[in-house]
Amino acid sequence: MKPQTDITHIWHRFHQELKGFIVNVVKSPSDADDILQEVFVKIIRNIDKVKEVKQLRPYLYGMVRNGISDFFRKKQHFSDETKIPEKWSEETAESLNTTIAECCIQPFIQQLTPKYKEALSLTVFENLPQKTLAKQLDISYSGAKSRVQRGKEKLKKIILDCCAYQSDVYGNLMEARNKDCDCS
Repeated sequence: MKPQTDITHIWHRFHQELKGFIVNVVKSPSDADDILQEVFVKIIRNIDKVKEVKQLRPYLYGMVRNGISDFFRKKQHFSDETKIPEKWSEETAESLNTTIAECCIQPFIQQLTPKYKEALSLTVFENLPQKTLAKQLDISYSGAKSRVQRGKEKLKKIILDCCAYQSDVYGNLMEARNKDCDCS
């Protein structure tokens, strides 16, 4: 068994990240613990499939999403008041985006030069307006906008250089193939 697919390694590397994701959706730490436990039982039962996975993180998130859906279906079965959300609320979507940014995008941002890392971190992840960024860095507003845009372009290049992404005709991410980097 590859070390990265050892169940202990998977638990230590991903359980906190996955639990945070689940809590953001179900809003209950105890329900999140139950869902996470069920997901890891499935991982243990299907460890042979997990060993074959090239992109472990997306695979685990897929299992978690299925676990969350199962949770809502079971809850709906017992109570008609609870429904599986057809669309994420803006707050939930923002929370999920933050979780994804912190766990998946942050390592790529660390590869940027300091000026682009600072511009993206402040504007994208801390929601600092670009006008405020310009004042804080003592540069023009158009300079701040350019810096953020160039930072995004450089970040995109780093991510694409690392992983080969495939999308469907609607632009939805379908698969990512690792190009020997630690983005899984």
